[in-house]
Amino acid sequence: MKNPIAKISGMAVAAALVVAMGAVSARAAVDGTFERSLKVSGPVNLEVTTGSGNITVQRGGDGQVHVVGHVRASNWFSDGAEQRVQKIRDNPPIQQSGNDIRIGHIDDPDLRHSVSISYELTVPAATRLRAQSGSGNLEIAGIQGPVEVQAGSGGIKVTDVGGTLRAETGSGTISIEQVKGNVRARAGSGSIRASAIAGGFEGETGSGRVTLEQTASGSVRVGTGSGSIELRGLRGSLDAHAGSGSIEADGDPTGAWALHSGSGGIRLRLASDAAFDLNARTSSGSLTVNHPITVQGSMGRKEVHGKVHGGGVVVEVETGSGNIEIE
Repeated sequence: MKNPIAKISGMAVAAALVVAMGAVSARAAVDGTFERSLKVSGPVNLEVTTGSGNITVQRGGDGQVHVVGHVRASNWFSDGAEQRVQKIRDNPPIQQSGNDIRIGHIDDPDLRHSVSISYELTVPAATRLRAQSGSGNLEIAGIQGPVEVQAGSGGIKVTDVGGTLRAETGSGTISIEQVKGNVRARAGSGSIRASAIAGGFEGETGSGRVTLEQTASGSVRVGTGSGSIELRGLRGSLDAHAGSGSIEADGDPTGAWALHSGSGGIRLRLASDAAFDLNARTSSGSLTVNHPITVQGSMGRKEVHGKVHGGGVVVEVETGSGNIEIE
C-alpha cells in the first residue's frame, strides 16, 4: 500500500517548487519606460538601432520627434537589472544635433548586457530613416524617406513611403505597401510581399514566396531559392529566377524579360498587342503560346523560337521541369 503521507509530501514539494520558480521568474526581468520629445525644424535625419527589441515609426506633426522607449533587463546571467533599467530611464540613448537624431547607441557594454529596448517613434513626414534591430520586428508608416531597415531576425512591415526603400532581414517576412520609389528587399528565409510599388523592384529570398504588384514603370529583378513568384502589372524589364517553384507574371515587356525555374511551371500574361522575340524551352513539360508567332527554325512541343507581332524585345522563358504557358 502506498504511503499517503509520502504522496502529500511530494505534492507539497512540487507546489513549493512552482512558487519558487514563479518568484525567480518575477525577479528575472525588470521593465521600465522613458519618454522624450525632441524639437526639430525641417527635414529630419533619423537613425535608430537596438540589439533586441521592436522598432515602430509613424508619421506625426511637423516640428517634433516623439520617442517612447520600453526597456527590459534580465537578471538571469548577471545582477543589477534594476540599476541598468534606471540608468537608461534617467539618461536614454538619444543624441541630437539639430535635425540629426541618433537613438539607441550605448557605449557602456555593462549597460547593454542582458538589456533589450523597443522604440515607438512619432516623426514628421519629412524624415529620412535608418533603422536596425538585431532581433525584433520593424514597422514603418507614412514618411517620405528614403528608408533603410534591417533586422537580424524579425518581420518588416513598411507602408506609405514617399521615397526609395531598402529592407533586409535574416529570417522573417517582409511586407511592403505603397512606395513611391525604387525598392530593394532581401530575406534570408521568409516571404516578400510588395504591392503598389511605383518604381523599380529588386527582391530576393533564400526560401519563401515573392509577390509583387507594380504601379509605375521600372525594372524588376526577383529570385527565390525555394518558393513561388507572382508578379502583376509589370512595366519594364524583368529578370526572375526560382530554384524550385512556379513563376507567374503579367504586364508589358517594354524591356527584355528572362524567366527561369529549376523545377516549376511558368505562366505569362502579356498584352494582346505586345511585340517581342520569344525563346521558350522546357525539358519536361508542355509548351503553349496563345499569340500569333512567326517561327524562326522549328517549333516543337518543348521548344520554340520566333517573333510575335513582328518582334521586339527578347522574352526568354525556360524551366527544367514544368509547363510553359504564354497568353
